[in-house]
Parts: sequence; C-alpha cells; structure tokens
Amino acid sequence: MDTQTTQGVKVSVETFYQPEYSNPVNAEYMFAYQVTIENVSSNTVKLLRRQWYIYDSNGVARQVEGEGVVGRQPVLEPGEKHQYVSGCNLRTEMGKMKGYYTMERQNDELRFTVTIPEFHLIAPTKLN
Repeated sequence: MDTQTTQGVKVSVETFYQPEYSNPVNAEYMFAYQVTIENVSSNTVKLLRRQWYIYDSNGVARQVEGEGVVGRQPVLEPGEKHQYVSGCNLRTEMGKMKGYYTMERQNDELRFTVTIPEFHLIAPTKLN
C-alpha cells in the first residue's frame, strides 16, 4: 500500500490486477485500486476535484480530471475516512498512476492540493 499525507489529509492506495477483465492477447490489462482518504487534521474538509496522471510502460501517458471521486464530493470531519474503489485499463502489463485532489477547508473555504502517492499497476505474470 502506498501512503502520503499532505496538509492533514492522508491518502492510501492499494491496487489489484483483474484477470477476469483483462485480455493479454489483445494487450488489454485491467486494474482496480482502492483509495482511502483520511482527515488527520483538526479541520473539516471537502474533496472537490481529482487529477490523475496515468502511464503505460510503453511511454503512453494520459490525464483524467473531474469533479469528486466516483460521483461524490465527500466531506470529512476530523478523524473521518472515505474509501472508494475505481479502475484503470492499460495497454501494457505494467504502468503507474499518481495525481492530486483539490480539497477545501469548510471553516474558511481555503482550497488546497493533496498529493495522491504514485503507485504501480503490475500484472502478476510480469513479476515472474
């Protein structure tokens, strides 16, 4: 699990290869990732936006950005966690992702960026 804390918001990511949705013969590899966002600060915060950078091992890069995460903009009181699962397809057996969330403190509407730690997506066959 990859973890990073920025301005009192802790982000942890765990990845899973999904062979049932992958087709290596056609260079289609599907991965799921579970993200846990924990508010370790003393302020209530709201997740507004996400920005992802996705890299295949063949040098192809893409960006995904938008409001919230999986259709939600969670508000986290101090000590609260929000967890969600999403997915990513690659054209290679391995790649990586990283990014950031735009958050807002609820008491003063200050916006700030929280780093999503870089994590690797690797099909188990690549590890042999």
